[in-house]
Amino acid sequence: MSRYEDAILFVVLAIAWGAGFSAIEVGLETIPPILFAAFRFDIGAAVTVVALAALGRLDRPTTRADLGAIVVAASLLVFANVFFLFFGQLYTSGSIASVVYSLNPVLTVGFAAVLLSGGGLGPRDAVGIVLGLLGVVLIARPSPTAVAEPPAGAPAVLDGAFALFGPDGLGALLVFCAVIAVAAGSVLLRRVDAPMASLPTTGWAMALGALMLHAASLGIGESVMLPSGTWTWVAVGYVGVVASSVGYGAYFTLMRRRGPFTANLVSYAVPAVASVTGWALLDEQLPPLAIAGFVCILAGFLVLNRTVVAEELRTLRA
Repeated sequence: MSRYEDAILFVVLAIAWGAGFSAIEVGLETIPPILFAAFRFDIGAAVTVVALAALGRLDRPTTRADLGAIVVAASLLVFANVFFLFFGQLYTSGSIASVVYSLNPVLTVGFAAVLLSGGGLGPRDAVGIVLGLLGVVLIARPSPTAVAEPPAGAPAVLDGAFALFGPDGLGALLVFCAVIAVAAGSVLLRRVDAPMASLPTTGWAMALGALMLHAASLGIGESVMLPSGTWTWVAVGYVGVVASSVGYGAYFTLMRRRGPFTANLVSYAVPAVASVTGWALLDEQLPPLAIAGFVCILAGFLVLNRTVVAEELRTLRA
């Protein structure tokens, strides 16, 4: 039964995070990026903590490992992840951002080889990593000519990078930084191996991450404001409840049950959901080079995990 439960969690996570890219696009039209990210986890943490407390399942951290897991998840999976993701989506579409995000399983294998096994990467593994990075380069496609003005709310410190890479290129590189944070955080969380259950860890990590995001928002001088307009509230509510409370709960549970490698495979389902919702709601389309980049990232994943994939195929044939 657990296999079916994990499959359901996988589907829920793909839909929650895939549609979340479009919701982020909507919210960024009126809310500064880091403040928007902070609102997301204000809601996500409140829903998760209150629900667990009502059910009598809100564990408190009692060991150093519990505290370590919360800090790792809050700083990397919450703060660093959405800090770069939301800034990245100022410059590029949610569809392209989701394709760059599909590099997650490739980098997760690389971090796991260094941080968990300690054996490092072999020559074929290095080829897989290079293929994945090539996919990001195809999406970013550096160009010396900017094709538009920087978007409203974009920090002036990135104007030089904008002029060099253009909007999609800079957006892809910022999202790539978010992917590094998620891949490293998921592996470090596995290494900490805290005894506290997944859902309470999720709630406390989102609460701490929200505080960090509010501090960062004030630190970089963003305007203090509340969401305004029906669709902005819908976007904030979606990323807070569905993408954060439900999505992160499913992600942490899958990671505890199956490990960071299997949990991060959702990154290959997310672009399909993000592309459909982006096309239906925002009239977005993936350019050919973004599709080619996704193929390279998938090829890198298959090279890195050739043994596991072969075993799974043998199991299915049997």
